[in-house]
Amino acid sequence: MPLNVELAEVRDFLAAHVPFDSLPAVVLESVPPGLSIGYHRRGSVVLAEGSTPVELLVVRSGAVDLRDADGELVERGAAGTCVGGAALATGTPQPVTVRAIEDTLVLAVPAELFHRLREQHPDFAAFFEHRAGMLRDAVARQREHVSGADRSVLSSTVGELVTRPPVSIRADASVLDAARLMSAERISSVLVTDGEALVGIMTDRDLRTRVLAVAVDPAGPVSAVMTPDPATTRPDAPALEALLELVRRNIHHLPVVEDDRPVGMVTATDLLRLQQANPVFLVGDIARAPDVATVAELAARLQRVVAGLVRQGTSAHDAGRVVSTVGDAIEQRVIALAEAALGPPPVPYAWLTLGSRARFEQALAPDQDHALVLHDDYRPDLHAAYFAGLAEQVTGGLETIGYPRCRGDKMATNPRWRQPLGTWRGLVAGWVGTPTPDAILEASVFFDLRHQHGDPALTAALASYQRRAAQAAPIFLAHLAAAAASHHTPLGFFRGLVVDRSGEHRDTLDVKRGGINTIVEIARLHGLACGSSATSTLVRLEDAVAAGRVSPTLAADLRDAWEFLAHLRLRHQVEQVREGAPADSWVDPSVLSDFEKRHLKAAFGVIRSAQVAIAQRYPVREMT
Repeated sequence: MPLNVELAEVRDFLAAHVPFDSLPAVVLESVPPGLSIGYHRRGSVVLAEGSTPVELLVVRSGAVDLRDADGELVERGAAGTCVGGAALATGTPQPVTVRAIEDTLVLAVPAELFHRLREQHPDFAAFFEHRAGMLRDAVARQREHVSGADRSVLSSTVGELVTRPPVSIRADASVLDAARLMSAERISSVLVTDGEALVGIMTDRDLRTRVLAVAVDPAGPVSAVMTPDPATTRPDAPALEALLELVRRNIHHLPVVEDDRPVGMVTATDLLRLQQANPVFLVGDIARAPDVATVAELAARLQRVVAGLVRQGTSAHDAGRVVSTVGDAIEQRVIALAEAALGPPPVPYAWLTLGSRARFEQALAPDQDHALVLHDDYRPDLHAAYFAGLAEQVTGGLETIGYPRCRGDKMATNPRWRQPLGTWRGLVAGWVGTPTPDAILEASVFFDLRHQHGDPALTAALASYQRRAAQAAPIFLAHLAAAAASHHTPLGFFRGLVVDRSGEHRDTLDVKRGGINTIVEIARLHGLACGSSATSTLVRLEDAVAAGRVSPTLAADLRDAWEFLAHLRLRHQVEQVREGAPADSWVDPSVLSDFEKRHLKAAFGVIRSAQVAIAQRYPVREMT
């Protein structure tokens, strides 16, 4: 339709964006009358790959994604982005699909006017020639670095690796029958069931070590030689997590269970068929590293892995799971090496990972956060030296690999965070019963914990006690709410972005402290209030919605805000690493597009709304 906006406004808009800013003023004045305007609803295709553009499109408002034939993100553009010009300039088909990711208005420059501007103005023409090369290179890089196998690694689940129905046998069947079944099916393990429930697994190794090597009668029941209650995984679990479970337990078979029924089996071979360039192979290499120096060499690959994730447009949630899982593999290998040097522990213990990695939300350049839960049989005079040595050896090894020590000393090297289970329960009771500012600060770290190594029963016991104690303590929850509500978001009175005015971080804002961490605290509060066993921020929000503590709309807004801020931080960190600078969370808003600035403001606005909501729901004055 004819252009129905003020021509001077269109002229000024074009003058503020390349390549129109290179045109002389008199020429720029003549452009707007020849344009038309188009509207594209969110999700609609603006320009299809392989089509023949007949006009240059300039995004007037909204935003678009440019994706290659495999759906991989090549570029994201906001107001001022030109699309279709490279193909129009070179007379070639459109190389990527352009899709509106918001309701979007575009200005359409007819082909005749476009070519006239190119012929008469070399700088204008050069932009589109360069643009054509950039798009070709971007698509080529995507296809070079993101092969089909690599993409499947990052997005596929365990269920997608299951290639056949489960092979099972009754628990009262004979060992001989189980061996014959394995031979007939050409498999190295068989699932053992009681009715439809999985009760065990028998493998080739079991046959060798529990039957043949000790002359057990093969006519006996398979239940006598199977591994009972085996570790399992879910069909929706990421492949990377399944591999880590195999590595952690030193096993080669992992039953896949859904609703307590076996639906298949995955093996180490299934997972390690994936290519060497992906994080699955990296985890496998780390698990076999002979020393800390080798682990450090392997850990250096992680930055390249993360750069690839960002380049592919992987969500911050998925990227965080990859970074956290690789971090788990590193920490577990360092612990195993330390145990090998020190000998077996004198009493059972559990090594806990804390904070962002416990939530599977780790980014680049994290410090260490960990603790030890010791069995109540622990005796300081007999056992303290072993666990102090273990803590120091692991912490020092992680520091060598590139994980700096926690500045707040939230590490197992601190005797305060190396305690028997009974003492831990006392600490939790103190935090919950007397929620001082220090107690709230410590709870914010230690209420995000996940088992890493050792006896999982100790971790489960502590986590269960924490959940029960917190849910039954409204005053504690009110103080958690007050702490989360008091955090400053870098948004001014008129919803402008507020940056630091001086010092090391002049003209930047901290998207972690002012945004991501506040969402984490809000989700933790709601998760504890409803008794959720999750540590993940996004899962805690889901559980809070299910419990009726958060509206679906607010939870969805918080999820989107978290994803946007976390992705912005990750992209910023990848760029810092590429330039050889230390990674941090301080982003310069001046380098962001209008689209990104608008969404950054919206994210902080969502956080403010959630802060108001929790302050009203958990008023400290009324609870004390």
